[in-house]
Amino acid sequence: MSGAGRPGAGWWLLLLPALVLVVVFYVAPIAQVLTISVTEPEPGLGNYERLFTSPAVQRVILTTLRICIITTAIALLLGYAIAYAITLASPRARGWWILAVLVPLWISVLVRAFAWVTLLRRQGLVNNTLLELGVIAEPLPLVWNEFGIIVGMVHYMVPFAVLPMLASMREIDPRLLAAARGLGASRGEVFRRVFLPLSMPGVIAAGVLVFIFSLGFYITPAILGGGKTLMVAEWIGLQILDLVRWGLGTMMATMLVVAILLTLAVFSRIVDLRRIFGAGG
Repeated sequence: MSGAGRPGAGWWLLLLPALVLVVVFYVAPIAQVLTISVTEPEPGLGNYERLFTSPAVQRVILTTLRICIITTAIALLLGYAIAYAITLASPRARGWWILAVLVPLWISVLVRAFAWVTLLRRQGLVNNTLLELGVIAEPLPLVWNEFGIIVGMVHYMVPFAVLPMLASMREIDPRLLAAARGLGASRGEVFRRVFLPLSMPGVIAAGVLVFIFSLGFYITPAILGGGKTLMVAEWIGLQILDLVRWGLGTMMATMLVVAILLTLAVFSRIVDLRRIFGAGG
């Protein structure tokens, strides 16, 4: 009996290297960022007061939230349609669908951003096509603004929306759908009253994932926004790297971390995110 406690001690020793890595590479940097935010340029909460007193800071936050919400909504709509199509496809076609969803993830975000600049600029393929078809009389401003940022972010985020929703849809028992059809429900009613409610955990998980990722976007908004539309991550870089305002930059970084943690905390009470992302038991 005296040896019963030894395995527990052994497990702690095995976990020690991982705990050290977590502390060194995650906890310590976050603590340092928090410390700088309340000590630079002088001790106090002056940097955090700018959240309520600075129109520039508030504008950046509102712009980021607006872009992230629109990006999340569009990515969920497109992702749901793709995930639903994959669910209904044959096993052979399903493999090609999933490959098509995953391929964009293997392409550099920088390459994709510049590709969208080429497509959306005033002399790009989109404007030239619309001009030739007579849809527009002059080129539309499709890039270096919020529209261009949203297009680029949606393109990047759709795969991250598809995968959680696909996992949720694949868990739906086909017998439930067959039973609804057997009771006289039309295809539309089966989808609306059975399939859609049962797939909502995946929709919520996908929404959380896309929204959190969108909050920290840097390269895509910087390129497709052209410096005219600042989001939080780009604003942080501007404050720290260009203006050397470490206090303001770390303050916004701290608030970004807080926003992400709050989002996870709220939605983890609504749906089991671990099960959707494959980490549950």
